[in-house]
Amino acid sequence: MATLSVAVPDTLKKKMAQLEEVNWSAVARHAFEQKVSQIEFLKSLAKKSTLNVKDSEEISTKMSKGMAKKFMEM
Repeated sequence: MATLSVAVPDTLKKKMAQLEEVNWSAVARHAFEQKVSQIEFLKSLAKKSTLNVKDSEEISTKMSKGMAKKFMEM
């Protein structure tokens, strides 16, 4: 398995350290998988769609905000 370093603000790192029960690597991995899936899905739609790039970007932004809201509720 490959290793990826992610930079986070010091204040966030301190908060994360206080939550010892959370597997942050698994959280990040899940977020990466979700984002890749979203992008792949959008690309497949774009190939079949008559939408322009601007429309596709708007949908992507809405999906990203929706996923962010989902993770915030966890």
